Amino acid sequence: MAGPARNDGFVPGRYLIDAYGAGGFRFGEMSHKGSLLMLPSGVRAWSAVDRQPWTGNQFTEIFAEAGDIELLLLGTGVDLRPLPEALRWRFRELKIGIELMTTPPAARTYNILLAEGRKVAAALICVD
Repeated sequence: MAGPARNDGFVPGRYLIDAYGAGGFRFGEMSHKGSLLMLPSGVRAWSAVDRQPWTGNQFTEIFAEAGDIELLLLGTGVDLRPLPEALRWRFRELKIGIELMTTPPAARTYNILLAEGRKVAAALICVD
């Protein structure tokens, strides 16, 4: 079981997503309201919200762990939203594959790939 989140919203370790919806997520016997980054180093609160324009600043933590990530699953909330071409190129430069899908299938796919031992990360916008 994970320890409590640090003040910066970080919980070290890799966790399957137990549930999503109602504006948050459950993982590792914990719950979180809001969006999440599921990274190789651990789970982080993520400031991204549904229908907000994408910016490079939203992906700083992912870029920092690029060497440990082969695939990023980007859960775009309730609606599928494209990623600007400049950001797609940034992911290509870092050799991170990226798959965009709404948050529910992104969370389910993350669990499958994590269980398979893949070098996967997820950026998940919370849904109601």
